[in-house]
Amino acid sequence: MSGHFHHWRDTLQDLGVIGLVPPPYQSEPLHDTPVVPQKNIVAQQPVLEKTIASPVPPPPSGPKAVPPQDLVDGAASLAALETCIQDCQACPLGAGRIKFVFGEGDPAARILFVGEGPGRDEDLQGRPFVGKAGELLDKMLGAMGFSRNQVYICNVVKCRPPDNRTPTPAEAQRCLPYLRRQIELIRPAVIVTLGATPLRELLGVSTGITRIRGQWQTLDMLGGIPVMPTFHPAYVLRQYTQDVRRAVWADLQAARNWLSENHGPAK
Repeated sequence: MSGHFHHWRDTLQDLGVIGLVPPPYQSEPLHDTPVVPQKNIVAQQPVLEKTIASPVPPPPSGPKAVPPQDLVDGAASLAALETCIQDCQACPLGAGRIKFVFGEGDPAARILFVGEGPGRDEDLQGRPFVGKAGELLDKMLGAMGFSRNQVYICNVVKCRPPDNRTPTPAEAQRCLPYLRRQIELIRPAVIVTLGATPLRELLGVSTGITRIRGQWQTLDMLGGIPVMPTFHPAYVLRQYTQDVRRAVWADLQAARNWLSENHGPAK
């Protein structure tokens, strides 16, 4: 397998386009299988029973594995919150992660971007949106007049789902209190949701992103926070058409203009 193909394969996996799924198991045909004498079967039975009876390790427990909600609610800063939850094992994603991806940016940002979950590069680096989709997001921010350190970027779930699949509702709901506490601490003036997952899990809006993008929503927190839903950068890369790019740019401009009109120009 050539290095070029390796890079192409990894890029597609990073964007969620493909997942390398092993072929279904094919049992080998039996050819003249010898008949095992009954006495041998009886002799082997205690070993089989011992294997079946082997204890299964219990799931992780304790305040680090499943941070108590009162500690999450009591975190006085983003740094304290990250310390509180970075060892979380509240859902199966925790066991498979390489690094916990909390989020990054200005802790007092006026605009917050919320994605779905970490990908391969994010899992390796422990930072949100650093793969191909992250490069596109950086370009979007630049076009809006922002740098990455002037906004805050995070995801609904903090650990990478296998093969970059969409987080299950159960996984998302486990992480949702962490995201809500992040929002309470940042107190953004406006939120941009990237893709359908944050819109569905954070606001409870299940309408397809294609139909709802560009339409202002309101998050019922801190007196009401305006939310602009748009396509995820990974989707833009997969559907790199003029119509999709124009739609996303219109959504970002709407968020930028609202911010300027209500809170003044970016610093």
